[in-house]
Amino acid sequence: MKDTGRGGRKAAPAIFAILLFLFPTVSLASGTTAVSVTATVLSKSVCRFDSKSLALNFGNVDPEIQADATATTTAGFRCGGSAANATFAMVPDVGLHATGGFPRMQNGTVTSEFLPYFLALNPPTGTVPRNANQTLTVTGTIRRSDFQDAYAGTYTDTVVLTILP
Repeated sequence: MKDTGRGGRKAAPAIFAILLFLFPTVSLASGTTAVSVTATVLSKSVCRFDSKSLALNFGNVDPEIQADATATTTAGFRCGGSAANATFAMVPDVGLHATGGFPRMQNGTVTSEFLPYFLALNPPTGTVPRNANQTLTVTGTIRRSDFQDAYAGTYTDTVVLTILP
């Protein structure tokens, strides 16, 4: 750097020192770094369904019937792991066509038509012995008031059911 005779070379360190004093968080490089520490404690239990899929079929729903339509199916499951007993919880999502947090089936022909329904799981939670076969009962209900004036056709939906842990 050429000395211009105006003290430019000598003034630079002084200006830098003043800037560091005024702005102490500013530095050229840091000799430290932050370390993010994470650990996930796994459950002593692992629960799984016996099958990857399940069907709940209401069959033909007649609008002239004076009662709600119901359908029932079952799913086998088993909990393993190192614990003698496993505590589980069944968690369904709301399906592909939910509105307001409630599931509904969509008409396959007239896709603007929907049919609300409800699912009940039994048992929804529980504690079971390790490696013992268990059965979940899934009951679906369509209220008569929802299907009595519904557009004719086949309605479908897919709900993902998760078993925790």
